[in-house]
Amino acid sequence: MTRWLSTAKLWARTIKRDVHALWIAARDPRTPISAKIAAGAVAAYALSPIDLIPDVIPVLGMLDDLMIVPLGILLAVRLVPADLMAEFRNEAERKAARPVSRGGLLFVVMIWLAVAAGAIWLGWRALDRP
Repeated sequence: MTRWLSTAKLWARTIKRDVHALWIAARDPRTPISAKIAAGAVAAYALSPIDLIPDVIPVLGMLDDLMIVPLGILLAVRLVPADLMAEFRNEAERKAARPVSRGGLLFVVMIWLAVAAGAIWLGWRALDRP
């Protein structure tokens, strides 16, 4: 049991470090454009205080935390050149403070507002029908 727990803690620390490294990669001028876009999107979503799928929704709420974020990290890390990624990981370890993504927050809030507006519009249309 303790081996599993230590493995899970190491995995969590690695993900946290890689998200921070991707945040750094997205803002570095040496990072290729495609890698910047992927790294920025993944970091913004992972650092956002609001999830696209709220955790209160059974199963689906945890799906983004357990599947979407790690797969996004894997993709973005593969797009960043290996030597740059190693440098960004070292920098992320030195800067242990977690950045907050206001852009990610704005992105998720805009998606939820669009969904709410669509639901209101559909509800309004349903009530207008004779």
